[in-house]
Amino acid sequence: MPAADSKLIRLIPILFVFLWSTGFIGAKYALPYIEPFYLLFIRMVFTIAVFLLLCLIFKAKWPPLRLAGHQMVAGALIHGVYLGGIFAAIKLDMPAGIAAIIVGVQPVLTALLSWQLMGERLRAMQWTGLALGLVGVIAVILSTRQQANVEMTPLAIGFAIMALIAISIGTLYQKRFGGGVDLLTGSFWQYVSTSLLMGLLAWGFETREVIWSTQLIMALAWLVLGLSVSAILLLMYMIREGEASKVASYFYLVPLVACVEAWLLFDEALPPIAIGAILLTVLGVYLVVKKPTKIISETKP
Repeated sequence: MPAADSKLIRLIPILFVFLWSTGFIGAKYALPYIEPFYLLFIRMVFTIAVFLLLCLIFKAKWPPLRLAGHQMVAGALIHGVYLGGIFAAIKLDMPAGIAAIIVGVQPVLTALLSWQLMGERLRAMQWTGLALGLVGVIAVILSTRQQANVEMTPLAIGFAIMALIAISIGTLYQKRFGGGVDLLTGSFWQYVSTSLLMGLLAWGFETREVIWSTQLIMALAWLVLGLSVSAILLLMYMIREGEASKVASYFYLVPLVACVEAWLLFDEALPPIAIGAILLTVLGVYLVVKKPTKIISETKP
């Protein structure tokens, strides 16, 4: 592999973390003007159109019916239940940074599930990294709540926890059943199932009233192109090429980046102790993704 290509591939996790973190910000900008499930339904419809166009342009290979079904299940979990839970929690006034931090526990849950269900072996250093990351995430939650005196309803917390479980199971499901599927056509089928789920929820539980504004349109455009297209393609690529626990570890960085963005854009509090927790979490991610040192032993004749 050329050196330039190798360097670009190493930048994929960094770009993914930035793009994924802005999803919480986009939701914060859009939800004052629209209900969460209807927003996601509209977002998915536009995203399906974009992916269908990309599939036709690049002549992507369509998967057989069985694999398409697996993609629809993965999509319902990774996009539908996960995004639905996050958007519903933010609509119920949960701060964007806090919502991001709650689902930031995903690497621990994914690592434990992959260890139990998929036989992935985690080294002692990886377990240490996961523990440090979890401690950092908890510290951010506690310090932010104390500083900002944030009130979160049990329903909002429930939605966020539901999102956490869905993204963890969905990541493992995609790793187990998504191999060999073209990223473009696979994502297309994932968004088809997500749009059906969001349509059922929007027409079953919401009024679907929209206050169209420039802010909503800009947020929707970013959620489609920046998140549903760019970030998801990067995520599917990382899941396909890497261990589930390593891919999940990048999600530790997402809530911390989202907290900084929410602090800059919405003045959501980022207390001093949270800075130390952020550094601790970054160290945890480094330990999880760090490749083991190869020991070369020299045998004497």
